[in-house]
Parts: sequence; C-alpha cells; structure tokens
Amino acid sequence: MSEQTSTDLRETVRQRYAAAAVKVTEGTAACCGPEPVEVDENFGSTRYAADERDALPAEAVAASLGCGNPTAVAELREGERVLDLGSGGGIDVLLSARRVGPTGKAYGLDMTEEMLALALANAEKAGATNVEFLKGAIEAVPLPANTIDVVISNCVINLSVDKPAVFAETFRVLRPGGRIGVSDVVADDALTTEQRAERGDYVGCIAGALSFAEYRAGLEAAGFTDVEITPTHQVADGMHSAIVRANKPHTGVTGPDDSTTDDSCCGVTACCTPAEQATDPSVTAGVARSTAECGCHD
Repeated sequence: MSEQTSTDLRETVRQRYAAAAVKVTEGTAACCGPEPVEVDENFGSTRYAADERDALPAEAVAASLGCGNPTAVAELREGERVLDLGSGGGIDVLLSARRVGPTGKAYGLDMTEEMLALALANAEKAGATNVEFLKGAIEAVPLPANTIDVVISNCVINLSVDKPAVFAETFRVLRPGGRIGVSDVVADDALTTEQRAERGDYVGCIAGALSFAEYRAGLEAAGFTDVEITPTHQVADGMHSAIVRANKPHTGVTGPDDSTTDDSCCGVTACCTPAEQATDPSVTAGVARSTAECGCHD
C-alpha cells in the first residue's frame, strides 16, 4: 500500500468517526436524545447486555460502533490497567473502569478530536475517575513500555493501514504476562483481498480485515503466544466478528523492539507511571532506575 493511499484511508476513517461523534453530540442537544450511530444488528450497542447499556450515559451507548464486546471476554480484574485501542465515545473504557475498580485504571486511545471530546463528556456524566483518554494513533501508542495489563479493542484494528505496527505497539506497552482481548472482523482464509473489498468498504470494517491465518501470524510475529481467534457471528459472506485472545510471555521471549525479559523495567514495577515502585524495597525507584542503566529515566 502506497504512502498516499495509507494517508487517504486514515483520513477517510477519521472523517467517518468524527461525523459519528458529531451526530451523537447534535442528537443530545435535540429533544429526543442521541440516535444510535449503528443500526445493523452486527455492529453497535446491540452487542452489549441491557444492564451494561443502562448503566452508562446514553451518548456512550449511541456512539458504539464496534462488532463485539471485548470487556466481556477480557476477564478484567480488580486493580488492572487497561488500554482500549480506538476508544471512540468511551463505552468500553467506562465498562472497563467499572470492572477494574478504583485501584485500577482504564485508558482510551483515539485519533479523532470529536470522539475524544465526546468520551470525556461521557466519563464526566458517568462519574468515572479512574479513566484517561489519550489522543494518538494505535500504531504509535503514547504510553511507556511494560505498563499495561490488558489491551482491548472493538472492531478498530481492522481499520489500521499498518497492522504489524499495531501488534508491535500492543506487545510493547503490555507488561510481561499481559494479555489482549479484542473483538475484530476477520476473513475466511480462502478470501482474497479483492474479495474482501467486494463485501464492504474499508471504513465499514470489512475491506481492511485480515484473514484468520494472517491475524495469527501477525500476532505471533510480534511475540505473542497462546493466540486464539474464535468467530462469533457472520457480518458478511465469509467475514466474521471474532474474539481474539493472546498473551505476552512472562519471561524469555521478546518482540521485535522489546528487550525486557522480566516482570520489571529498570528495577521498578509500573515503570514511568505514578504507581512505580522499586523491586528492591530497600531503595527508592529513582535509585533503582539509575542503577539499572536502561532507557527508563526521568
């Protein structure tokens, strides 16, 4: 794919999601409240249980554009740090925040100003204090390495024009022993790229989808193990919404740009975050990092 084509596709995706956010925001100002962006039963808020939808701001539910419910399969636990790639209006971030509780934290990453503004408003309405929304691309995550317990995403990775970079960045930010729980559209292995394009456009989560074999190979090339890709429902002929799970090994295996081989960074846990602590309780975190002489310094 040429650089120009990649840039054009990225801008097309951005415009589509910006328009979706504006639609929800403008609907909120109307007398009848926000209208759901997606009406297809394969996508949107219908993939969530009624009690989950009822517990969130209507605008977060209306802005849902995903093909599944990654928070239902990621097995989130109290105190974990979660990152949602392509967080949109914030539905999965807010659900994650409730699951990890006040001792945990949920990050949302999105490249669209309009979606970020909507997500921040939804977080305020929900009273969520353990969330943070970041502007950026999923191919270049603005978080330190080895700081996230779980990465989730809901029908967004298929929109990327550089999926190897997404897999590499996901591996980088996960702590050793971390995991992914992703919902995404995946194609039958027999379908060519051209056949996938015939079934839908790029921004509709179809044309850019990887096949089952390509998805598995991409994750394994980044360093992931225990890869599971389980189709849940068909969204087009030969195209499926699927649950993707994989793990970052605890020790001994590194990704292409990851030299960490234990459950700490520079002698500290939660490196370069407010929660960092020295693995040796007899020294401060600053001393531990200086002694280790690696890349994580103030």
